[in-house]
Amino acid sequence: MSVTYVQVLAGVGLDLLLGDPRWLPHPVRGFGWLATRLEIFWRSVFWRSIGRNLRLAGVLFWISAVGIACGAVWLTLPYGAIFWIWVLLAIRDLDYEAALVLRRLEAQDLAGARSMLARIVGRDTAHLDEPEILRAVVETVAENLSDAIVAPLFYLALAGPVGMAAYKATNTLDSMCGYRNQRYREFGWASARFDDLANYLPARLTAGLVWVCALLLGYDFRKSIGATWQGASRQPSPNAGFPEAAVAGALGVRLGGLNYYGGVAHLKPYLGQATRPLSRQTLRQARRILYVAAGLMVMVVCGALA
Repeated sequence: MSVTYVQVLAGVGLDLLLGDPRWLPHPVRGFGWLATRLEIFWRSVFWRSIGRNLRLAGVLFWISAVGIACGAVWLTLPYGAIFWIWVLLAIRDLDYEAALVLRRLEAQDLAGARSMLARIVGRDTAHLDEPEILRAVVETVAENLSDAIVAPLFYLALAGPVGMAAYKATNTLDSMCGYRNQRYREFGWASARFDDLANYLPARLTAGLVWVCALLLGYDFRKSIGATWQGASRQPSPNAGFPEAAVAGALGVRLGGLNYYGGVAHLKPYLGQATRPLSRQTLRQARRILYVAAGLMVMVVCGALA
């Protein structure tokens, strides 16, 4: 089912006004609970009855989880359209979490900033200094500009709230199972690959939106384009490097580098050139890009639906 531009504006308005209230059970958390039980079910079926083909089990797991999510949303339409647009977007919450880290840094509370950062990143945060905390937040804002804002709106325009739900379910499954460790290397293969496919166009669209933001906000438009072309495709992820590189170039900073996950070092190629150091002002500018890019994407979607 398609939506109207009025419904889109209403859903986006609710997200900007209310964010994700803690008193409201969030559907994505409910989906996470469902996915955990479906994983147990499919692992059990293939272990006992069919054999240990965990890659096939993971494909069926992805199909069943995404199918249930889409079915649940479809059953509520057309009356639930505004609700789903609201809860499946995360414009205000992404900015809110970034702002919490910034406030702790401004209060000279480094331990508090690390604690707030740990809520939104997967890397180890216990020993990060202020520049590394800022790098982590800017990278997260850039990547989630695509995952939490542009991509959901992209699929909303293509296939209505059901398309939006399919994307969010796919993205959630990747965050739960898309790891190359012993447990998920085979079982999580489908979740990771479908997420790569789903994000291919939105990630590149996000980079283009950041270029426009750089032009509108007076940031470095040319370096944003240059950093994207030079560094985005060299990242381990086929998609995350595009919005991150575009933001790095626009703000004249260098992102990427050494991160630790569970005590294990991971070195990512650098993005952008450090024409100035990472600072609190850098994070403020990244937050401005977030809102302007979100506004541009909403305009594109509403224009397509009008």
